[in-house]
Amino acid sequence: MGKRNVKQEAFGSCRFWVFLCLMGMSTSVVGKRVVYTNTTLLVNLTLIPEAASTGAVCLDGTLPGYHMHRGHGSGANRWLVQIEGGGWCNTVENCIIRKSNHRGSSKHMERQLPFSGILSEKAEENPDFFDWNRVKLRYCDGASFSGSGQDEAANLYFRGQQIWVAAMQHLLSQGMKDADMALLSGCSAGALASILHCDEFRTLFPDSTKVKCLSDAGIFLDAVDVTGGRALRDFFAGVVSLQDVQKNLPTNCTSRLNATLCFFPQNLLADIQTPLFLLNAAYDLWQIQSSLAPATVSINASWQQCRLNHLHCNAQEIQFLQDFRKQMLDAVNDFSSSNRSGVFINSCFAHCQTEIQDTWFSTSSPVLDGKRIAESVGDWYFERTHVKAIDCPYPCDKTCHNLDANDSTLVTVPNSHYSRLETNLTYTILVFLLIITTMKLFSQGDY
Repeated sequence: MGKRNVKQEAFGSCRFWVFLCLMGMSTSVVGKRVVYTNTTLLVNLTLIPEAASTGAVCLDGTLPGYHMHRGHGSGANRWLVQIEGGGWCNTVENCIIRKSNHRGSSKHMERQLPFSGILSEKAEENPDFFDWNRVKLRYCDGASFSGSGQDEAANLYFRGQQIWVAAMQHLLSQGMKDADMALLSGCSAGALASILHCDEFRTLFPDSTKVKCLSDAGIFLDAVDVTGGRALRDFFAGVVSLQDVQKNLPTNCTSRLNATLCFFPQNLLADIQTPLFLLNAAYDLWQIQSSLAPATVSINASWQQCRLNHLHCNAQEIQFLQDFRKQMLDAVNDFSSSNRSGVFINSCFAHCQTEIQDTWFSTSSPVLDGKRIAESVGDWYFERTHVKAIDCPYPCDKTCHNLDANDSTLVTVPNSHYSRLETNLTYTILVFLLIITTMKLFSQGDY
C-alpha cells in the first residue's frame, strides 16, 4: 500500500510540474512585456529550390528561404514583404562565423517563426495589413542583399543581390505578380535593404499597382564617434569591399560619391523615386552601441556606462546624443518635404519597432501626433493623411519603450528567439523535474 501511495504521489507531482511547465510555455514575460504566447501565428520556413541554379545562395552555399502566410478577403492580392535584419560581416573571419548560425546558413534557420506586429494575422494587432499576403524574407548574405562574388579559399558565397532577384522572382510566381498593392519593408540591415532595393521592387509591378517601401531602423548615419573617428564608415567600407557591393549600388550615387558612402541611406534618399516611409528612433540603440560608442574603440568608463544605459549618461554625453538626433533630422529634412514620403521619428532609445507587437500596435505603443506606429504607417500607405511625425528631444516622450544593453538580448532579438530560448529552458526544467521524480521513486524502492 505504501508503494502505491508513493507512486501515486510521485505521478501526481509529475503531472503537476508538467502542467506548470506547459503553462510556462504559453506565456512568457520579460519585465512587463508579454513577448510570446501560444496564440501567436507560427509560419513554416520555405526554401527556394530554383535559387541554386543562379548561384543565389547563403554565405555557406545553402538555399535562401522565407516564411509566408497567405492573405484572404480584400487582402488576397496585396503583398507585404518584410526583410529580416541582422547586421553585416565586414571580414572573412566575421563571415565565417555567420556561416555557423542563421545569419549565414539556412541549415541553422528556425523552421518556424512567429508572425507578430506588422506580420500579425489579427486585425486587432495589425489593422491595415492583417489580411495581406505577408512574407518574412530571411537574411543570410551579410550585406543587406547587395553583395556579389565569393571567396573560394574560405568557401564563402557573397550572393546577396542574386538572392534578392531569386526571391522576388519566386514570390512573383507564387502570386505576387497579380498584386494590386505591395509594401516592401525591413528592420535594421533589412531596412537598409528595403531602401537599396525600393526602386527595384517598384519595377516588378505594373504602373497600376500601388507600391511603397518602409524602413524601420534603417537610417544608419555616417556619424563621428566619441573618439572623433568614423567607426561605422570604417565598418561599412569592409562590407562593401569584401562583398563587392559597389556594382549593385545605385549609379546615381556612385557616380558622385565613393561606394562606401553610397551604403549610407542619407546619401540615397534624394534619388529614390518610390514612396518611402522612414521609421526610426532618434537615439537608435544599435547606433549608440555600435557606431557612436562602439566596443571596438577606446572609450572612457563614463561612456562605457552611457552606451549600455542612457540613464547613466551625464549632461555632456546626453548633448552628444542630442547632436546625433539633430544629424538624423538634418539627413531626412529634404526627404520629408515630399508629400509622397512618410516620417515617424520618436525620441526613444530603441531599435526596430514594427515586428514587436508592443511597439507596433498595442494600448501602450509609442505615440506621435496622437497616432501609434501602425496607424501612422497605415495612414501614409493608404493616403488617408500626410505623416510627418517628428518627436521633441529626449526626455519629453513618455510613451517610449526604451531599451538598454542589460535587457537588449531579450527585447531586441526577433520573437522567434524568445520562443526558442524559453522553450529550451522549459524543456530543461521539465527534464530535471522528471529526473528528480524518478529518483524519488527509486529511493522508495518502488521498482
